[in-house]
Amino acid sequence: MTTQTATVAKSASVPQSTKSEQGTTALTGGATGAHEPAATRGRTSIADVVVVKIAGSAAREIPGVHDMGGGLSRTLGAVRDRVPGGRPNVGRGVKVEVGERQTAIDVDLVVEYGVAIADLARDVRENVIAAVERVTGLEVVEVNVTVNDVHLPDEDGDAASADSRVE
Repeated sequence: MTTQTATVAKSASVPQSTKSEQGTTALTGGATGAHEPAATRGRTSIADVVVVKIAGSAAREIPGVHDMGGGLSRTLGAVRDRVPGGRPNVGRGVKVEVGERQTAIDVDLVVEYGVAIADLARDVRENVIAAVERVTGLEVVEVNVTVNDVHLPDEDGDAASADSRVE
């Protein structure tokens, strides 16, 4: 039986997937040799950070998403955004778990006041799943949406307008 299993595994051209210690998932285990088709010569690997950025960008595309991340991460992100040469972190508020062929994603959101949260969560979930599956080829098994805060319209005003009652 051991010989039969080895023969089947050797003759079947099933792509293999592995996960390295750097958070990279190999989607296809490439074959080697000049007799193999060009499309299968080599391995394709996707780092976890790639899935984070795709999911973060897809979530931000949905109208009603004001910001992403918890309170501390938003505060640190605001400081980083104000530093000259700093880049916005599109992955803020996104955590992923990537397996051999599947991924699970957690998204933390701040929503605009007045937006139906259940509808927004559904739209974010659908957009994230579509984007990640289309770009990476990984199957998204779940997208957990956590709403951490609601952005009120008067939160955009400056501190002087907040103190207008006391003159």
